[in-house]
Amino acid sequence: RNRLRLVVFKHAMQRDGINYEIIDGFGTLTVDRPAVRNALDWNAMRAFAAAVEDAHRDKNLRALILTGAGDTFVSGGDLRVLKDYPKRRDGLRLAMIMGKALERLRSLPAPTIAAINGPARGGGAEIAVSCDQRVMARGADIGFVHAHLGITTAWGGARYLFPTVGYPQALELLTTGRVLGAEEAADIGLVDHLAPQGGALDAARELAAKMARHPAEAVRAAKRLLRFAVAYPEVAKHAERRLFASLWDSEYRREAVRRFLNKGK
Repeated sequence: RNRLRLVVFKHAMQRDGINYEIIDGFGTLTVDRPAVRNALDWNAMRAFAAAVEDAHRDKNLRALILTGAGDTFVSGGDLRVLKDYPKRRDGLRLAMIMGKALERLRSLPAPTIAAINGPARGGGAEIAVSCDQRVMARGADIGFVHAHLGITTAWGGARYLFPTVGYPQALELLTTGRVLGAEEAADIGLVDHLAPQGGALDAARELAAKMARHPAEAVRAAKRLLRFAVAYPEVAKHAERRLFASLWDSEYRREAVRRFLNKGK
C-alpha cells in the first residue's frame, strides 16, 4: 500500500504574475507571465519585491527557489510596457524597484537557488546571479544582453557577477552580451549544477532538501560568513569566531559528538 505523505501548506500568494508559496519550510517564487516570456512589467516588479519581503518575514524558511513558469526563466523587463517610459527618471525607477528587491533577496538568511529552466536574459540573468546557487537545465541559456540595447545592468547584476566568475570573464559577458548555453555557463562557474532538460526545478528542490538536513542555524551561519568574506574579510574573521562559539554551545552539536564517539559501540 502506498504511504500517504502529509504536506503542511503554510503560505501562498498569487499577484500580478508572481506566485509565491511555502510548503514545509521551502519557498518557491515563480515568475508566471509566459505570454511575454516571463518579462516583468511595473506591477510584476512590485509583486516580486513583495514576495521577497514575505520570505524575509518567515523565520522558519529553510530555502527559497526562484524559477519561471513554462519554458523560460525570466527574460528581464517587459519592453512592450517599458518602451513608454523612456526618461531618465523612468530608468532610475526601474533600477530602484528591482535593484532593492535583489539586494533584499541577496540578504535573505536562508539559501536561495535559481532553477533556470529556460532562457535567462537581461534582468533575468541578474535575478539568477543574485541567488546563492544556480541550477540550469540542459538546453537552457543565460545572457547579460544589456549591451545590445545600449544599456548596462541595473538590478545589481554586475556586482553579483564579478565575484562569481571573476573580472575578465564578467567584463566580457557584460560588454559582448554573449548568450551562454548550460554547459559553457557551468564551465566558467556561472552555473553550479546542471540538470536534465525540464528538470531544473526538481534538481533545485533536491539541493534545497540536502541543505535542510542540518540545523537551520548552522546553514544560515555558513551563508552569513561567506557573504561577510566577500564584502568584509576582516569583519568575517571576527563574525566567524562568534558564530562558531554560539553553534558550539548547542544540544545538536553535543548529541552529534556523542553519536560519533559511540560509533561502533
